[in-house]
Amino acid sequence: MAIVAGIDSSTTRTRIVACDADTGAVLRDGRAPHPVQENPEARATETDPQNWLHSLGEAATGGLLESVRAIGVSAQQHGLIGLDAGGVLVRPALLWNDPRSAGAAAALIDALGGIEPWVRAIGSAPAPTYTVAKLRWLAEHEPTSAKRIAEVLLPHDWLVWQLLGHPKRRTTDRGDASGTGYWSPVTGEYRQDLVELALGHQLRLPDVLAPAEPAGHTPEGLLISAGTGDNMAAALGLGLSPGDAVVSLGGNGTIFAVHDQPVIDLTGAVSSFADATGHHLPMVGTLNAAQVLRSMAGVLGCDLAGLSDLAQQSTPGSYGLVLLPYLDGERTPKLPSAAGSLSGLRAESMAPQHLARAAVEGMLCNVAEALDVLRAQGVTLRRVFLLGAVGRLPAVREIAPLLFGLPVVIPPAGDYAAIGAARQAAWALAGTAEPPRWELPEAVTVAPDQYHDPAVGNAVRQQYATLRAQTYPETAG
Repeated sequence: MAIVAGIDSSTTRTRIVACDADTGAVLRDGRAPHPVQENPEARATETDPQNWLHSLGEAATGGLLESVRAIGVSAQQHGLIGLDAGGVLVRPALLWNDPRSAGAAAALIDALGGIEPWVRAIGSAPAPTYTVAKLRWLAEHEPTSAKRIAEVLLPHDWLVWQLLGHPKRRTTDRGDASGTGYWSPVTGEYRQDLVELALGHQLRLPDVLAPAEPAGHTPEGLLISAGTGDNMAAALGLGLSPGDAVVSLGGNGTIFAVHDQPVIDLTGAVSSFADATGHHLPMVGTLNAAQVLRSMAGVLGCDLAGLSDLAQQSTPGSYGLVLLPYLDGERTPKLPSAAGSLSGLRAESMAPQHLARAAVEGMLCNVAEALDVLRAQGVTLRRVFLLGAVGRLPAVREIAPLLFGLPVVIPPAGDYAAIGAARQAAWALAGTAEPPRWELPEAVTVAPDQYHDPAVGNAVRQQYATLRAQTYPETAG
């Protein structure tokens, strides 16, 4: 039995899994935290990338990597590790969630003539998270450092380079490259003109490997696969194929699907990323997800489990209550200044169970409309994988298929980005045309009609859409 390992270096911790290369069964696992240097006054989120290596070493203790033949690396997307001409780190790594580049992203959109030229160039408009926006921020605020930077690596690129012993060749993969803002998933090529627009000069950029192409071997002889970004690795770990979508319900909602071609949405609502298998990963996001339920649970004086229990005591449509869950404004639909609103209050509807269900239905209707944004761009959806602790709440599991109109798969809790990195390592080790088939035997699938007639879900969604269009007419159409 061959054993492969997957490393996932997230914003705050490293996770490692050792898996059977044939079946994907997790044999061993480990994790360790790593620090993030946050400066609230400067609104900075950055770190010394050496912290990732120290964390990796701690996570791998106890013989975790014993007998491993290949390793894959997943890491947080969009970061920036700037090196000088000699390969020396110029400054601490800028992380994806550093907010200082928001103005730089807006300036870049204006500099190219708006959202449409960016979408045509790279498949999406640059967000503050994108590497290209961080380059622009550096050029404006740290010009001395910006001029020293000769090459840029993403977090997974840097970790692969470290594992390989600092070879002359630097590598990345198409999935992670598609989140930089200067690599096009449409043409498969870098846009050095966009790098220069942001930074003022061109850069040495890593070679983009094919999905199953190895990055190389460690000095000890371990094969290292191409690696990828965390969302792409999670898709690989879940075994997604065209027609599969993911709804990840964290503080924000992340919704993406596997598609066979790049999506060009000239409104910029859909970000067109590549995946780690040769397909594409169009993505939309919502600003309001799990915190909608947490906020309502606070109002009702219960925890999330209690909120779920209450919601199941109500009926579809929440007895006429409709919640527009725009507690922090909203990205999809584009309502940055919106606030949440609750409609349909009557004496008989003002009960805890109806308020609880209105929160769940409101959050999920918002996600369902984000899924519709993907459909409007020609993305075929046949089932949805629901991720996050909130996604495993019984009320959410029951109501999601009703409102999505699709079978919903609830996989068991797992480190799917790390598992996806391990699966990529197994693929590179095997050298086959397709990745090995790894099953999710404990996954539960809930069909739309398992609890209610699908027409009921359509009625709930229509109730929600009517209120949204009345409250925000700019979203109607």
